[in-house]
Amino acid sequence: MTSINKMTKKSAFTFLFILSFASLLAKAQNVKPGKEPVDYVNPYIGNISHLLVPTYPTIHLPNSLLRVYPERADFTGNQVSGLPVIVTSHRGASAFNLSPYLGEESGLNNVVNYGYDNEIVKPYFYQVDLDDYGINVQFAPSHQSAIYQIAFPNSEKQAYLILNSRNGEMKVDGNTVSGYQSLGNNTRVFVYMETDLKPVLTGILTAQKLNSDIKAASGKDACVALKYPSNTKQIKVRYGISFISIEQAKRNLQREIKDYNIEKVAGAGRSIWNKTLNKIAIEGDNENQKTVFYTSLYRTYERMICISEDGKYFSAFDGKVHDDKGLPFYTDDWIWDTYRATHPLRAIIEPEKEQHMINSFIRMAEQMENFWMPTFPEINGDSRRMNSNHGVATVIDAYNKGLRGFDLEKAYLACKNAITQKTLAPWSPKKAGALDSFYKEHGYIPALPPGEQETIPEVHSWEKRQPVAVTLGTVYDEWCLSKIAKILGKENDAAYFAQRSLNYHKVFNTETKFFHPKDKDGKFIEPFDYRFSGGIGAREAYDENNGWVYRWDVQHNIGDLVKMMGGRDSFVNELERMYSTPLGKGRPDFHHMFGDHTGIVGQYSMGNEPSMHIPYLYNYGGQPWRTQKRVRSLLTQWFRNDLMGIPGDEDGGGLTSFVVFSSLGFYPITPGLPMYVIGAPMFKNAKIDIGNGKTFEVSCLNYSPENKFIQSAKLNGKVWNKSWFSHKELMRGGKLEFVMGKHPNKLWASTEDALPPSFSMPD
Repeated sequence: MTSINKMTKKSAFTFLFILSFASLLAKAQNVKPGKEPVDYVNPYIGNISHLLVPTYPTIHLPNSLLRVYPERADFTGNQVSGLPVIVTSHRGASAFNLSPYLGEESGLNNVVNYGYDNEIVKPYFYQVDLDDYGINVQFAPSHQSAIYQIAFPNSEKQAYLILNSRNGEMKVDGNTVSGYQSLGNNTRVFVYMETDLKPVLTGILTAQKLNSDIKAASGKDACVALKYPSNTKQIKVRYGISFISIEQAKRNLQREIKDYNIEKVAGAGRSIWNKTLNKIAIEGDNENQKTVFYTSLYRTYERMICISEDGKYFSAFDGKVHDDKGLPFYTDDWIWDTYRATHPLRAIIEPEKEQHMINSFIRMAEQMENFWMPTFPEINGDSRRMNSNHGVATVIDAYNKGLRGFDLEKAYLACKNAITQKTLAPWSPKKAGALDSFYKEHGYIPALPPGEQETIPEVHSWEKRQPVAVTLGTVYDEWCLSKIAKILGKENDAAYFAQRSLNYHKVFNTETKFFHPKDKDGKFIEPFDYRFSGGIGAREAYDENNGWVYRWDVQHNIGDLVKMMGGRDSFVNELERMYSTPLGKGRPDFHHMFGDHTGIVGQYSMGNEPSMHIPYLYNYGGQPWRTQKRVRSLLTQWFRNDLMGIPGDEDGGGLTSFVVFSSLGFYPITPGLPMYVIGAPMFKNAKIDIGNGKTFEVSCLNYSPENKFIQSAKLNGKVWNKSWFSHKELMRGGKLEFVMGKHPNKLWASTEDALPPSFSMPD
């Protein structure tokens, strides 16, 4: 038979197989004509990075332990390296690796690299042709288990499956494989795997040979292989994952996937995703924007992940297995990114999960050596990355939005300890030292004068002191502490931390109207350029972004910032000047210094989380029409339905939560104040499921995609002339109705009594 005929038969077989799968999936799901929410999700959005880390086309169920994505650097990768089994941290490498192979034994490798084509990625399903070998792969995940279906072409060659642990142990016994991989900090991930077809030979793989005399391997690249007969048409592989034990991985598999029916698993996953994404139902004419919206919402469910397994969980925070006592345990959260909008979004549409996550933070603090709220909790412990201690913001924001399912007293103590006992030096787990004593006494983190050598042992050699960023971040944290203390009746603490939360004045230069690094003697560092000074990432002054971005980083008291800038008109003019000020360097030179400062408009950076609240600040200057214009332009310019459609590191919902809120038409500008600042709704209608059978609806009259300006508004039939509304009003349910237009109504919500609140809610 000619190779052309072979390929024709193979193509026909693949086509019929895909057609059969689609038919079965449609039947299993009773799929109706037209798109459902999950059909709008495009996991490829952002898979090519502007500068730093791209998004990955992740296949998983919402907030589930098991996540995978193709093993390649980014979308343009020429090969995939085997098949993934589990991603153990957001955008981290996979643990284990499964490689199907067809050919001579001499071609076996621990991991097989493949050319690939015809890839299909859905949140609940993956398919790819490994075209070098003519192998078709399909995959579907459950929460803690998954299934592969691997179709081989007609061939007299032997078929193999290879399972590799990058650093651990693997064991093969008939049609089962089990083992673990070490993840550091006494943390292991375990796998238990079964195949539907019995192999003819099994053993460890060493030096490209299958040694059938030995059934277990350990150490680096511990690897086993299973050999199958010639003319093997298909092998189905199902497996369970655990952070507790191999036995628990087996139980997880047996609980979730009882047979080898991949259509059933994919169908169940599709149903779960549709139910989840349907918590926000949207209507409008722009199909690309619907894709961007639902893809963004899907991204917010990638983290945190639930690692409770049959009521137990392994905690890397103390290295023990715990009874979860009916409260699922979650981890893998970069709080510096997610406190701003991801956690506030969850407080609306997933309040029970949000409470479980805050409970998990408290448990982590209890389990660690020091009772400190975590900052970057991951599978293998708290990596203490970035700056500040914004876990406190998630606590007060949830509590002030009516969530009561956690111990506020314990949370307060964990947060207070982290802020007062742990060093404020970025990226450090050490206890407070001289730098922190200075902050406590003087109210700001001192900057080093140019050329002065660092002597503080807590300071990270690369991340530096980040003095302005840490000062501004910590005074916000102290404001959050003051709010919790007030609720708990700790009047002295409440007054103390409320007063300290005003210390942003200590680093404000009244002449330039910028936050400016100041040395230990109270002198501003000079000369200083707010665009370029501070070294790589401006870390000797700010963090990742320059002084123009941190100029607006007083989330808890924006009304005061308006006064510091010279009043409402001056405030708005300076916002406009930021968007109009050129980079001042060629992009290669600028980005050599500021790799995170992406999605650039003038000096503004849409690609990094500290910028997300800035477009909404015009409301505080009495010109909400400018917010409407700016938010809409940022959404359409930088968040698109294409491979470069995310302007920076997405951070597991960090950036995409901005898209979800902004598309709905409002944003939680101050986590901790239970209110939302109004922007420019993207859709004709959006209904948010707020639980208990109630919805909150945002409706646009005179809707068209280009009508971005609010002409007038009503809240539950009452004329609404404020540029904000409260969380209490949202949770009552009802309708926020806008009349839209192509040109701004500059009078709407422009008066003093229309401005959003700062520092505290109005009586």
